[in-house]
Amino acid sequence: MSLPPGFLDELRTRSSLSQVVGRKVMWDARKSNQGKGDMWAPCPFHQEKSASFHVDDRKGFYYCFGCHAKGDAISFVRETENVSFMEAVEILAREAGMPMPQLDPRAQEKSDKRTELADVMELAVKWFRLQLRTGGASSARDYLERRGLPQAVCDRWEIGFAPDSWQGLWDALKGKDIPDELILGAGLAKPSSKGGKPYDTFRGRIMYPIRDARGRAIAFGGRAMDPDDKAKYLNSPETELFDKGRSLYNVRDARVAAGKGQPLLVAEGYMDVIALSEAGFGASVAPLGTAITENQLAMLWRISDEPIITLDGDTAGQRAALRLIDLALPLLEAGRSLRFAMMPEGQDPDDLLKSSGAAAVQTLLDAAVPMVQLLWQRETEGKVFDSPERKAALDKSLREKIMLIKDPSIRSHYGQAIKDLRWDLFRSKSSGKGGDKSFSPRKERQSGQPWNSRAPQGPSAGAKASMLAIAADARATDHLREAVILAACISCPDVVEPFESGLESMACLDGDHARLRDLILRHSLDGADVLRGRIEDVLGPDTLENLLSQRHVAITPCIRKPGDAEMAKTTIAEELAKLEAVRGLMEEVKDAADDLTGEADEGLTWRLAEAAKAADRAQRTGQEDKAEYVIADNGARLDREEVAKSRSFFEQIDFSKGGKKG
Repeated sequence: MSLPPGFLDELRTRSSLSQVVGRKVMWDARKSNQGKGDMWAPCPFHQEKSASFHVDDRKGFYYCFGCHAKGDAISFVRETENVSFMEAVEILAREAGMPMPQLDPRAQEKSDKRTELADVMELAVKWFRLQLRTGGASSARDYLERRGLPQAVCDRWEIGFAPDSWQGLWDALKGKDIPDELILGAGLAKPSSKGGKPYDTFRGRIMYPIRDARGRAIAFGGRAMDPDDKAKYLNSPETELFDKGRSLYNVRDARVAAGKGQPLLVAEGYMDVIALSEAGFGASVAPLGTAITENQLAMLWRISDEPIITLDGDTAGQRAALRLIDLALPLLEAGRSLRFAMMPEGQDPDDLLKSSGAAAVQTLLDAAVPMVQLLWQRETEGKVFDSPERKAALDKSLREKIMLIKDPSIRSHYGQAIKDLRWDLFRSKSSGKGGDKSFSPRKERQSGQPWNSRAPQGPSAGAKASMLAIAADARATDHLREAVILAACISCPDVVEPFESGLESMACLDGDHARLRDLILRHSLDGADVLRGRIEDVLGPDTLENLLSQRHVAITPCIRKPGDAEMAKTTIAEELAKLEAVRGLMEEVKDAADDLTGEADEGLTWRLAEAAKAADRAQRTGQEDKAEYVIADNGARLDREEVAKSRSFFEQIDFSKGGKKG
């Protein structure tokens, strides 16, 4: 549906963002200023106690300084209500008393068709439920009773029965004058290949209605009563109403339960969801007979930041969990991930509830493991790493998986977690003792004592001094670059928006830089004069004067020519890229130095050797008269001086012996 020009602007004008948000949060009275429309509250998108979620009612925008969620009234309704863009617009328009514009004829026809199909599906739900009460459904009722689903539970979940007849539902719907194309279009019947009447899609099955987030019946899942049936479970075919990869069983009620604080659980089938919900785990959903798709994962994250995948404790369930890792890694964001609760071998959630009760399920949920643990298990379980080549292959495989993560902060934390697990594994192997399972490189570094008396005693004093010098110089250089970035943003705030994510992730090496960054993010849309005024009000006039008077800032072209948007964009983009690239190299050097405090293994020395080669190639391929930067093997742009300094550290390491020179 296309909206007429100005409709959304008018809707945003009429909608008070603080009222829309206020339904979901408790405002912080000390920080908020209702008269100015400056409102603060704990963020509704992540768990926190402090009020870092800011609503600017005059501008109609919100921003969280914790999880970086941002948007307007429409995006807030979309995220909190788990609805589409047009559905969010309809909700806000209804609240604001604005009539929705008429659809164009083609869109109106499509909308009317979907409404008609949904009405036919509701008729089918009622007919199937009625059939479950007939004499022909006695075996189905007995089965449901044995599975712990008495009539009251069946009524709550609208469970029905499809008789084992070819045209039972077809004849019932035709008796209500439903056109053939609607019955076929809803996926309730199939055309006959022999020229006869269409026949029912579902026959001899227990029927589970599938509803969308708005509560409309869009499909059915049918469980065969005949044990010899080729398809134990059968879903509706895809229709204008039903897209299997974009639907979840019980999504509407699970969203409500999750909004009340219950953990979101993802099970494998209808019976698992029903059993979990009846046992008190109301925020339970299931994909519809397939592996979880990217669209379903997005739906899960709109409901909860950290869904718990409760998969069956068999080989198929474990394979499904491992496939999900590869799908989820590129989509991870800060505070948004998955946890995994594996059922006991041979059991699903329904089995566990029957045998051990809800407390046993809760115990498994409490012990759910993070995704990084399952990734490590997949890459190491059942394998032997008794040679440098096998260890290097493990490093390569894990590195490839971690590089799928787009968020640099999460990627860094995954790298550290994998490093801890790797050290624990190889240390126990090399010591021949099983190892201290609580061991981690961080603990060893904090203690200052090597875990094995035969291990090298760490890098030499010269190597450490070199490392400290590199770190000190890198911090100084980063500080200068941050100053240039902040000054460029202040000189031309109109260009800030595309760089918001880069600014939010900028380390900010002193408090003034961090406060300047936050003020820029909050007030860049107000224009240069307002932004400067806010900086002076909050930090005093000296802060801005001190920043702009620094020599390396003053000579920056976009500062000398304020208002040149293209020049400011180029400066900000280049300096942010340099910060990220150089920090990446410094992290590798620091990790290498830290790793040398323990026993160096073949994987470590291979890593260092490759880094040293990259640094050497980067140094030698630079052209003095043409480029200010060199390109390392990983594609990062690094200052020549910093590459040379990192080489000075690497050159002190004897890779052939797995330790340092001398």
